[in-house]
Amino acid sequence: MSTVSNTQTAQNVLAGLGRSEPVGKKDDENSQARFLTLLTTQLRNQDPMNPLENAEITSQLAQMSTVDGIERLNTMFSAFVDSQNANDSMQAAALVGRGVLVEGKRLGLTESGAVGGFELDGPADKVVLSIKDAAGLTVGQMELTDVDAGSQNFVWDGTASDGSRAADGIYTLELNATLRGEKVAGRTLEFGPVTSVIRGPAGTDFQVGALGIFKFDDIKQIL
Repeated sequence: MSTVSNTQTAQNVLAGLGRSEPVGKKDDENSQARFLTLLTTQLRNQDPMNPLENAEITSQLAQMSTVDGIERLNTMFSAFVDSQNANDSMQAAALVGRGVLVEGKRLGLTESGAVGGFELDGPADKVVLSIKDAAGLTVGQMELTDVDAGSQNFVWDGTASDGSRAADGIYTLELNATLRGEKVAGRTLEFGPVTSVIRGPAGTDFQVGALGIFKFDDIKQIL
């Protein structure tokens, strides 16, 4: 088994990402001015026989300070979210043209070979990868030892179990991993190129060739 190196670069970078506009302070200033006007009017027209106590004035000022602080915090948080979304989009755009591994069973063989992968929930002392054709017959097998938990990638050169060259096409990958004879949970991964980035209200999605649309968390490895 050979391993794919992480040296490929993006071929296309998305342009024209929106920039968030600076948040103005006019609304905050108007709100404070209105509050101070109301408080001044209240003090000017209070009952001289029952004036506001210092504690009441202090309480109202404290409330205004709290509201103002919350508004400023919301403004700062909104600006942070906008900045973070723009940054995430820029990072996502860098994946266009890169190969990734996502969960799936298909293994596409071309004259250059086939790239696939698997993910283990724990370490395994033995991993057997079975490559099957459309009829479900095993065409080839790869056996690995002492494999760590996490995602792994491999390249199949197309050599079948009998030593012949398998025909180009789509095959199915099956995984059997064990540790001291006990089964280790895992799943197979399939390879595809990131062809576009889709930014929506729920986050950023990736179109991975003909495999479909995936979230960033669905991408197990970037090659």
